Amino acid sequence: MRVSNHLLQLVFSDLEQMIAPGVTTAELNLEADRMIRSLGGVPNFFNYEGYPASICTSVNDQVVHGIPDVNCVLQEGDIISIDAGLIYDGFHSDAARTYGVGRISGEARRLIDVTEQCFFEGMKYAVAGNNLNDVSSAIGDYAEQRGFGVVRDLCGHGIGAAMHEEPDVMNFRQTDPGILLETGMTLAVEPMITAGSREVQWEDDGWTVTTVDRSLAAHYENTILITDGKPEVLTMTEAEKKLHPEVQ
Repeated sequence: MRVSNHLLQLVFSDLEQMIAPGVTTAELNLEADRMIRSLGGVPNFFNYEGYPASICTSVNDQVVHGIPDVNCVLQEGDIISIDAGLIYDGFHSDAARTYGVGRISGEARRLIDVTEQCFFEGMKYAVAGNNLNDVSSAIGDYAEQRGFGVVRDLCGHGIGAAMHEEPDVMNFRQTDPGILLETGMTLAVEPMITAGSREVQWEDDGWTVTTVDRSLAAHYENTILITDGKPEVLTMTEAEKKLHPEVQ
């Protein structure tokens, strides 16, 4: 799992450098596929339940699962969420980031920042002995207290020898405490936050999820390992971890 997720870090570092006005989401997909395979991995999104690409590229009001397209050209001021994963030696990795394209609005920057911080608020509780709902509650409460919508129709998941395993990892407070977190569990935790309503809809392609009110949406995801102490975030660089004392 550590190796698989480390390789995915490299893919994201590569893609981040490409994001600019004039680049198509199809170009991002081709580069991600090329790099994943060059590192000895296999893109786990490609052909997953029929998904036609190696990464998801969701622009502006698209929450998740946007399909890369030669006709989708990034424009100054857009935001784009990239969701990607790979299989290495039978083990899966999964992560997502939202990036600004050129100069973005203050509203868009705040949405991206709050979505990312939602994840780290959850990490304060992602410790063996706590319940899963402790993580979910911290994520959702942080966003809602700041006036953002928390998508409830989609969630994170367990991950390991399969991309999607039990349990579901919700991003909002629930009455059920959820499973007890145990050392050695690996989870994909992924806040999906909107600038407006939390309500979403599926587009005609059967994959792309958008906000009903067409407000901006952001997505931030990491694969984590539960330990007796701080969670180990497998899809972050050491430099990134130094900025967040909540994780190791």
